[in-house]
Amino acid sequence: MTDSIKMYPPKPDRVYLFGTCLIDIFYPEAGLAALSLLEREGIDVHFPDDQTCCGQPAYTSGRMDEARDVARRQLDLFPEPWPILVPSGSCGGMIAKHYPHLFEGTDDAARAEDIAARTFELTDFLLNVCHVRLEDKGEPVQVAMHTSCSARREMGLAEVGPQLLGQLSGVTLKEQAHAAECCGFGGSFAVRHPEVSGAMVQDKVAALSETGVQHFVTSDCGCLMNIDGCAQKQGAKLRGEHLLSFLWQRTREDRTHD
Repeated sequence: MTDSIKMYPPKPDRVYLFGTCLIDIFYPEAGLAALSLLEREGIDVHFPDDQTCCGQPAYTSGRMDEARDVARRQLDLFPEPWPILVPSGSCGGMIAKHYPHLFEGTDDAARAEDIAARTFELTDFLLNVCHVRLEDKGEPVQVAMHTSCSARREMGLAEVGPQLLGQLSGVTLKEQAHAAECCGFGGSFAVRHPEVSGAMVQDKVAALSETGVQHFVTSDCGCLMNIDGCAQKQGAKLRGEHLLSFLWQRTREDRTHD
């Protein structure tokens, strides 16, 4: 399968939401924010109850048979020809970029190709399919942003988060010195190489802290958990939030009643 120029569909009436393991277990508020942002755009969101992991941990560990077993469970969950939205560049990249390779030469190849073609990272979908226009209802604040390696390099979304934040009149985005550098999470990388991973996330916390902000956002929960955990362990004032949660809290209609 060869890469081509990215084509965006017209804004649909219905979509599927693939929630990701980390949102399900650790950051449900990000999933609820995703739902709220999409419904505000007039989109009916369907969440298949039987969804599980996308298979990336096994895939990046070279365990192809195990990855196929996990990923195959997702192939029957999206029968309608609606876009599949993933609030993570990492999981989105696994489905959109690696499912075709994972199932190449198998009986599931056609289904994998179809699902890959319909999968979008959710912030990308909001910006480039919904053409969302955000009205900021929050107080002035400065934030920094970390874009995951998968979102930046695999999905080509380095500018999406900053463009969405740029619509918020009260938000000033402070650029970190090492914006393109990995936070050290990398899924199973952090488990196999903890010393290297730990050094990388300490560098990332330092770079974000040096901007002078106390708040950062990211669209990948693995990075969020890694950076936020390191900052708390170090006693840093820096705290993180999923980008979707931040966007919803800044723009929801009842914000002024808080």
